[in-house]
Amino acid sequence: MELKWSMFTSYIPYFFSLFALILLLEQISYLKKKGFLPGPTLVFPFIGNVISLVTNPTSFWDLQSSYAKSTPLGISANYIIGRYILYIYSTDLSHKIFANVRPDAFHLVGHPFGKKLFGEHNLIYMFGQEHKDLRRRIAPNFTPKALQTYTNIQQRIILKHLESWCNTSKGKSIPLRILCRNMNLETSQTVFVGPYLNEESRKRFNVDYNFFNVGLMKLPIDLPGFAFRNARLAVQRLVDTLAGCAEESEKRMKSGEEPTCLIDFWMQDNLRELSEKPYEYSYQEIGGHLFDFLFAAQDASTSSLLWAVAYLDSHPHVLEKVRKEVAKYWVPEDGSIITGEKLREMKYTEAVAREVVRIRAPATMVPHIAGVDFPLTENYVIPKGTIVFPSVFDSSFQGFREPEAFDPDRFTEERQEDRVYKKNFLAFGAGAHQCVGQRYAINHLMLFIAMFATLVNFKRDRIDGCDEISYVPTIVPKDDCRVFLSQRCTQ
Repeated sequence: MELKWSMFTSYIPYFFSLFALILLLEQISYLKKKGFLPGPTLVFPFIGNVISLVTNPTSFWDLQSSYAKSTPLGISANYIIGRYILYIYSTDLSHKIFANVRPDAFHLVGHPFGKKLFGEHNLIYMFGQEHKDLRRRIAPNFTPKALQTYTNIQQRIILKHLESWCNTSKGKSIPLRILCRNMNLETSQTVFVGPYLNEESRKRFNVDYNFFNVGLMKLPIDLPGFAFRNARLAVQRLVDTLAGCAEESEKRMKSGEEPTCLIDFWMQDNLRELSEKPYEYSYQEIGGHLFDFLFAAQDASTSSLLWAVAYLDSHPHVLEKVRKEVAKYWVPEDGSIITGEKLREMKYTEAVAREVVRIRAPATMVPHIAGVDFPLTENYVIPKGTIVFPSVFDSSFQGFREPEAFDPDRFTEERQEDRVYKKNFLAFGAGAHQCVGQRYAINHLMLFIAMFATLVNFKRDRIDGCDEISYVPTIVPKDDCRVFLSQRCTQ
């Protein structure tokens, strides 16, 4: 026994030496990839700087942005759980990333560990003709007729929730983040799959979506009991549910009924195309794409609605102009609705919506993985396997006149900064993977602004730092946008 113990202890120095060598090689690999770029000189073994990313993402990304601004290239480096990462501040370099999403360049991932969460066969991971064909088939979901159908649904749900919020407030301030999230979840469910989710399915759907949301911000530990595992399993259940909705919709559209939600428009066009030129698809595949829509619409929209309230409160002259414009086209007391035609006439309200999205881009970065060694500049080659984070948030503060100011007039016909500085407005992405539902997103934000401004009197319950940015995972006000609310109109 003593001999065996003696032999074991004699190996301990070798184990420590091997461990130290691995750590040294890891640091050398990181420094070699980093080269002359700004970023931490040394990183923690194995985990890198993931602890600071998870515990304080705002501070982490602010530091990466500061590093990138300190060099003319507009790039900074770091290391997270064995992965070398690059942060892109430069708008021109961000466009270079977006323009080179293909198998032999960059792969859009949506989340640093997105493939584990979303699965391999996902809209954001597609390339080439397959991707083009899918976007073509998605297009009928966002025609003027379809958008008007969604507008009617959106207004009904927004109205119901605004009334509930006012009844809840009654002289006390309430945080809007979870309330907006719940409203958007109901809106997304009803717009996307309408009558195909019963009340029990909706409740289960909400629980699973919360699992998914929590897991996005946690360490990617895919083991039982961990939030990331719960999120991955929740996504599978959500996709299964949405696949069932697609199957039910197809049956209904075959019977010749009129579309009442997004999946109906999709399946109606699928059946038309199948009659002309058969192709293969599965309900599970469509369910996965519906989940992509839900993810894009849900959290990004919640972020924009909260910042809209925050900026309208701090800019009363903007709020007054919105109220005057909306009053020209909509009188809530007479029971009318805001039609698509009326919404398109609200040019200033649209300018406010676009300025909210510019100054507080909901998804601040769009992660990609380098599929090959890619020459980003004359002096720097991105190593294969690098996770690259083009910052659409930073791009919004480049080019525009007085970019730190909240100024909706920049999006008016008189100034046309959206055209002059088009390359800097990247909130909806660019290139082949630009957001296909951006008109829907802007319409939803416009409707909320128009209805909230018209129907509700509100005032922020301000404290120091309430407007600082918090990641959840999209960006929201640090205080969850706490406000006093009361009914403004007579009915």
